[in-house]
Amino acid sequence: MGALTIYQDSYINATILSNRFIDYYMTDANDAQLKVYLYLVRMMGAHLETSVSDIADRFNFTEKDVLRALKYWKGKEILDLDLDDNGTVVGVHLKNLCQLEKMGPTVESTHMPQQTPAPQSSVSSEGVIPIKPSYSAAQVRAFKSSHESTESGIDIFYLAEVYRKKPLSQADISTIIYICEELGFDDEMFDQLLQYCAERNKSDFRYIEKVAISWKENGINTPEKVAAAPGKYDRKVYEIMRQLGKTGNTPTEAEVSYINRWVCEYGFADDIILEACERTVLATEKNRFQYADRILKNWKEKGVGKLSDVQDLDRAHEKKSPAKPVGDASAAGANSSNRFNRFSQRGDIDFAELEKKIVKN
Repeated sequence: MGALTIYQDSYINATILSNRFIDYYMTDANDAQLKVYLYLVRMMGAHLETSVSDIADRFNFTEKDVLRALKYWKGKEILDLDLDDNGTVVGVHLKNLCQLEKMGPTVESTHMPQQTPAPQSSVSSEGVIPIKPSYSAAQVRAFKSSHESTESGIDIFYLAEVYRKKPLSQADISTIIYICEELGFDDEMFDQLLQYCAERNKSDFRYIEKVAISWKENGINTPEKVAAAPGKYDRKVYEIMRQLGKTGNTPTEAEVSYINRWVCEYGFADDIILEACERTVLATEKNRFQYADRILKNWKEKGVGKLSDVQDLDRAHEKKSPAKPVGDASAAGANSSNRFNRFSQRGDIDFAELEKKIVKN
């Protein structure tokens, strides 16, 4: 038999987009960043040239908007920019996302159906995040029925539809059940969650789920804690970052978690937190969030409620400290500008164990 000629009636005029872009990079990007990247992929697929001014005109952006978007994606390491001697962008190199080392959970892995969900999956300890299961039609009906008879007076599905400004999809309903059943949000907390996201102009249920998980991890489980909790881009967070010498840095989730703990769990006002940050900067250049957390945890255990309580602890510590001979190097340290030196940095000494070591030697 001879060779086969393979052909079809027509070809689809389409642009192929990597699933890795959708899974890892698309969620946090803004409108301009998404449009610029998608347009670059479209032009590359068609083997067509473009320019910064062309992209700006097409989407009614300024050229600075386009350049900021390009630099954003360069920072995400999914493209490189070719520059001439004057620093002008003359080329864009789109990287193969399948070959990047940066990995994360895929859509498939986060939507794997649970064959038999563990009975305790809906009851978890503080900060432990249960796996999101899939829900059968019977489970959805049972959940809706149970919430129709609640005494809270809050119809969470009606609220969610008003918030979304369109009917809820099956995925949206599953997310609501996950947040309420698995993460333990009651109707009032779910209402707070919707309001919090609405104030930030976020209407996607993936974003709502991420916020709910963040609150769960940080022990934010009352409306009062919601009101006090700083978000990743809040002024309070950046003030603390600046005080710790981290100017110019975007706070990580771990850093925001520390700040949420100081505000929500420890219940400290801004002046006490900033005082701890100042002492931290004077004491160390490394692991400053952990160091500041030790200070604030100690103050919490000692019942500090206002800045004057910290000053009282300083004075009490100075009275307990033995006087140092003139010229003693440690005396100079006690009077240095490092105010953290006036605060006990060690736990209680085991004198019995110390005596055993002395006798043995």
